[in-house]
Amino acid sequence: MKPSKAEIVRRVHALPQVSFEDHRLTSFAGLVLFIALFKRLDLAARLRRCFAEVDRDRVYGLARVVLQLVIHVVLGFRRLRDRDYYADDPLIARALGVSKIPDVSTITRTLARAGAKEISRLGGLVRDLTLDRLETERLARVTLDFDGSVLSTKGHAEGTAIGFNPKRKGARSYYPLFCVISQLGMFLDRLHRPGNVHDSNGSVEFIGECVAAVRARLPRAVLESRLDSAFFNEQVLLGLEELGVEYAVAVPFAAYPGLKHRVHSRERWHRIDDQWAFFELDWRPKSWSDKRRLICIRQRRAGRRKGPLQLDLFEIVDPEFEFKVIVTNKTTTAGNVLHFFNGRGLNEAVYGEAKSFAGLDYIPCRRRAANEIFTLSTMLAHNLGRELQMQVVEPTRSTSTTRAPHHELKTLGTLRHLVLRRAGRLTRPQGRLHLSTAASGVAREEFESILDALAA
Repeated sequence: MKPSKAEIVRRVHALPQVSFEDHRLTSFAGLVLFIALFKRLDLAARLRRCFAEVDRDRVYGLARVVLQLVIHVVLGFRRLRDRDYYADDPLIARALGVSKIPDVSTITRTLARAGAKEISRLGGLVRDLTLDRLETERLARVTLDFDGSVLSTKGHAEGTAIGFNPKRKGARSYYPLFCVISQLGMFLDRLHRPGNVHDSNGSVEFIGECVAAVRARLPRAVLESRLDSAFFNEQVLLGLEELGVEYAVAVPFAAYPGLKHRVHSRERWHRIDDQWAFFELDWRPKSWSDKRRLICIRQRRAGRRKGPLQLDLFEIVDPEFEFKVIVTNKTTTAGNVLHFFNGRGLNEAVYGEAKSFAGLDYIPCRRRAANEIFTLSTMLAHNLGRELQMQVVEPTRSTSTTRAPHHELKTLGTLRHLVLRRAGRLTRPQGRLHLSTAASGVAREEFESILDALAA
């Protein structure tokens, strides 16, 4: 029977009286999912092995502080000072294995003890966790995308410099080079650099290290890479060819007048579809030793006609063309190479997600080592957010021409709103620790599915 209006509507006049008491309440009941993931990955022990030499039985060692930074970022906080908002949260204290959460001064002093060896070991841990997931997925084809990303700061952090910075011109920044596994949407590694270096600075050695790491775990997989025009030099291409990596690299053809004239004067183009057309040629700059396969591509776009518009049933548009040139050692069709190269936009989405929801673009300290540790912690937090869901979600895509991720996953921000930020209470009925939470409906279903998968 349909309820009446009087049975549904209630008049509300009084405000409840607010009191603040310690009942072992937590605002982040969903953190228990990440605690289960940490245990499954043995993360705490692996962090302790990374920093065993510098920690030396310290209560608040680098291992515990890095774990706190990961939790800090996962919960949606950026500034280290935001630690004060969860200083008394019992569930976060349990995740860290302490009764008192370290304060900001303790965090910064501990980060200052990090050296090059500790940074390298933490980077190795981030890489190993991603490689573990690659082995689990058993991919036959792995795509490594390399690109730099600007991390700006308002202060004068150690190692920053004024360089290329499209959003905040003149600001000091770092300009690390990242490697992303396209099929996973996870970071593999990063090369730390100041903000005033060229995009390809140090790239040959870094690319070789990343390829060797993946090859050691997946010796039979086909490795491929996509790079923008900043990496168009013979050393990079020769390095990829020696490593047996298939590549597609953008050519800055406007810098080569002869090539530019051949592209713009070309009259016969082969059709890919209604939007794209191409022709191929073998070409090399004069200083290079060998010619390589170049695919010259033209994109048709409808542009507005300049001048007064005709006010009639339609607006007249003129076709405009945009051009780009790709050098590749792939033997597939030009259309497949085009779609493969255009898939580079997927790694931009990874950077955007990590900056928006994992604090990748935040520079917290003045010391370079502390900032490197924080950057690696944000990369680890992003990867763990994807790993948590991959433990439950089955792949929904096979390898596509753009090399899109195989799993359709939520962003860390969405996961945070759905399951992490849930009120809960820790109790001990009959001596057994119990967490009660207000999650219901879809949130409860997702909560239970992840927890059951991690406990299996």
